[in-house]
Amino acid sequence: MLKKFKKKEKGFTLIELMIVIAIIGILAAIAVPQFQAYRTRGYNAQARSDLKNAYTAAQAFFTDSPNATLTSADLTNVGFRTSSSVIVQVIDGSVAGLSLSANHPNGNIAYVINSNGQITP
Repeated sequence: MLKKFKKKEKGFTLIELMIVIAIIGILAAIAVPQFQAYRTRGYNAQARSDLKNAYTAAQAFFTDSPNATLTSADLTNVGFRTSSSVIVQVIDGSVAGLSLSANHPNGNIAYVINSNGQITP
């Protein structure tokens, strides 16, 4: 009688289903940290890109007003717009000592650009 049920029954056993769920769990445990690292890199890239754009806007400002001191409001007036959540600050607004910083709250790097256009860190 047991042979009769084993031959005609089709489907997965409980052990097979548990093995599949365990494999999916292992893959998820590997994928989630990688995904979060990719997101952090994306936020950092967004901050770096905004910093480059702010530097370009600052250069445009100094072309029009070479003796003026740059402020955050001046960047906006020149046409610079930050991306969502990116914080761009003017550290030094003079032509010779221009220094801007940018970071994203979800990123892990604060970038700084100097008057020569060199970005650090």
